[in-house]
Amino acid sequence: MTLLQVDNLRVSFSLYGKELQAVRGVSFEVNSGEAVGIVGESGCGKSAAVQSILRLLPASKIEGKIRFDGVDLLEKSEREMREIRGLKIGMVFQDPMASLNPTMTIGAQVAEGLIFHGIASKKEAKTRALQLLREVEIQRPEERLNQYPHELSGGMRQRVLIAIALAAKPRLLIADEPTTALDVTVQAQILDVLKKRSSATGLLLITHDLTVVAEMCERVLVFYAGKIVEQGPVSQILSQPRHPYTQMLLRSIPHLDRPRAERLQTIAGTPPNLLAPPQGCAFAKRCPYAMPICKKEPPFIGSAACWRELPYS
Repeated sequence: MTLLQVDNLRVSFSLYGKELQAVRGVSFEVNSGEAVGIVGESGCGKSAAVQSILRLLPASKIEGKIRFDGVDLLEKSEREMREIRGLKIGMVFQDPMASLNPTMTIGAQVAEGLIFHGIASKKEAKTRALQLLREVEIQRPEERLNQYPHELSGGMRQRVLIAIALAAKPRLLIADEPTTALDVTVQAQILDVLKKRSSATGLLLITHDLTVVAEMCERVLVFYAGKIVEQGPVSQILSQPRHPYTQMLLRSIPHLDRPRAERLQTIAGTPPNLLAPPQGCAFAKRCPYAMPICKKEPPFIGSAACWRELPYS
């Protein structure tokens, strides 16, 4: 069952008197219980795309369709969106210290959404908050309830954000770089917590790490310069990527079976300036396979947005 359907999404910001086109015509779906990954370099439009779903970009211009349960969220009022945020769609942000209120205890912040949405009384919400801290495997949860964000480690704070996002048992969970700046051990623990969400809850996971996507997701969307350049089942994308950008991302990941002396591949150059997007393929200037047509016409061919879908080698 289709839970979220995004159709021709465009997100732009006014900057220096010009229009910054952060997301340029993106379409995708998330089904109930399905985990979909979004990967790409910083600045490629991942966060802008997912934050627009919850209408968290007030200074932006958003066009297209964002249907959740068949209803277009772009037609909802701000009051109606407050009823959806946290209750039907949960969000785990990248930086817990910027997301958590430093003046409120952990218990009060986990319980706040339950009380706001009328799910539980203050007493019931406190009990549920304790249960949620146990579910996200925070040690000594009774003690943490009365502590403040600065008293917790980075991994614990991220677990608190997940507890808050899952408190009302939302149908869709959006996680925006939930393991950034965490060490490998803590990252694995956080991903394990996300795996334990309800089997009916869809997951939209934003990351720059393809190894995380391989572990967590069924499908993947590869973003570049505000567009999806390739999408499909994770197994297919990782074993037979068709777009040169996806291929180069994969070659930049360390593998245990690679010879020690072999250097990781890097992608030369930087993404284009989206104040003035290129006429043709946005990756053309960085692509070793670029042809003259790549700089003139935007590609819309096959499973990948590339004029020549290359076999992986």
